[in-house]
Amino acid sequence: MPAFDSLGGNARLDSDAVIEKRAYHKVFWRIMPFLMLCYVVAYLDRVNVGFAKLQMAQDLAFSETVFGLGAGLFFIGYFLFEVPSNLLMHRIGARIWIARIMITWGIISALFLFVKTPTQFYAMRFLLGLAEAGFYPGVILYLTYWFPANRRAKMIALFMSGIPIAGMFGNPLSGWIMDAFNGAHDLRGWQWMFLIEALPAFAIGVVTVFVLRDGIDKAPWLDTDEKRVLKRNIEEDQRSAQSAATAAGTAHGHSLGAVFADRRVWWMCLIYFCFVTGQYALTFWMPTLVKTSGVTGNLNIGLLSAIPFLCAVVVMNILGHSADARRERRWHLIVPALMGAVGFAIAASFTKNTGVAIAALSLAAAGVLTCAPLFWSLPTSFLTGIAAASGIAVVNSVGNLAGFVAPYMVGYLTDLTHSTQSSMYVLSAILVVGAALVWLTPAKLVNR
Repeated sequence: MPAFDSLGGNARLDSDAVIEKRAYHKVFWRIMPFLMLCYVVAYLDRVNVGFAKLQMAQDLAFSETVFGLGAGLFFIGYFLFEVPSNLLMHRIGARIWIARIMITWGIISALFLFVKTPTQFYAMRFLLGLAEAGFYPGVILYLTYWFPANRRAKMIALFMSGIPIAGMFGNPLSGWIMDAFNGAHDLRGWQWMFLIEALPAFAIGVVTVFVLRDGIDKAPWLDTDEKRVLKRNIEEDQRSAQSAATAAGTAHGHSLGAVFADRRVWWMCLIYFCFVTGQYALTFWMPTLVKTSGVTGNLNIGLLSAIPFLCAVVVMNILGHSADARRERRWHLIVPALMGAVGFAIAASFTKNTGVAIAALSLAAAGVLTCAPLFWSLPTSFLTGIAAASGIAVVNSVGNLAGFVAPYMVGYLTDLTHSTQSSMYVLSAILVVGAALVWLTPAKLVNR
């Protein structure tokens, strides 16, 4: 029996607090840096097509609409396999399933160097979506195994820092590869970019098997008391989530059927759809928007494109910590959504002014990229168990259909109007709608 058991209740609580601090320190350093690295690689392989477009569209005679449709078809494959993938991860375990996802998407991403026609482009983007389906919601679900709601926003924000980090380092890297390797061994720069940037996904996928553990009980680096305290916190969090749902009059069963019948889940889908629309319009079209402002040279475009992502890293982590510290979720989402709307509107009005355009895109990036991690504090505050596995996947898959709509919409409107202005104004309006939907969400349901 641990020594502190004989010291009384208060001493026990004090000792548990010390154990808890030590345990979360271990969990953080064991899983978070590695998950961030995985997401940097994942996001780079998902959106580097936006940089490839600078050469690829001209080489293969792809119109803006063809490119936008191909970029978006990733999310149709993603949508179709998202829920099954998350349920399989819940059954098989994160370690093996996340490794499978990364290895298959690395192989498919490398095969993009053989694309010659729009049909091949469409097919490969669709297959890439199938391969990657389940990674992001799988990690969100995985974090619920380790962290309770009051610690989760900053962890998700840290994990999703992989998006702006991928932009900060990936865009200059992509530009350098395309310039430095263009013509080597009769391959164009964009072909080399797909090949080189696919290799880390395959390698890290193999390493995942040896790094991740499937839950608290299977972590050999936690002692018995650390496991006890962490499991207690997760169990208390699940009871609190059920109590909050009951108090809000929205309690439902935890079966897959109950998840699809739950109006809260579909409300979350609408909110996430609005935010993802802004996120992918920004990440897919950032190089084109920077080029339109008058910047030349792939490396220069990549370096300037990194500035908005740097701003996003700072803002998303500040607001993630603030949301957890205050246990307030709605206004921490509404404010960045409106920041994104304002940023897109200003960028649309000053498309030929590089300085103003970069500043506006920085505001937009800080807003829309902050919305994604903070959003997940909403559904994970009331979804637990199998409902979390299926519910998170449903919200992510439906919401990520915006990843199909946004690039296609921007490409179509750009071809139609010969300008990016109209699409930027539409994106602003969609983000305002998302902010309004968050405001209408009951505070007592999500503020934990």
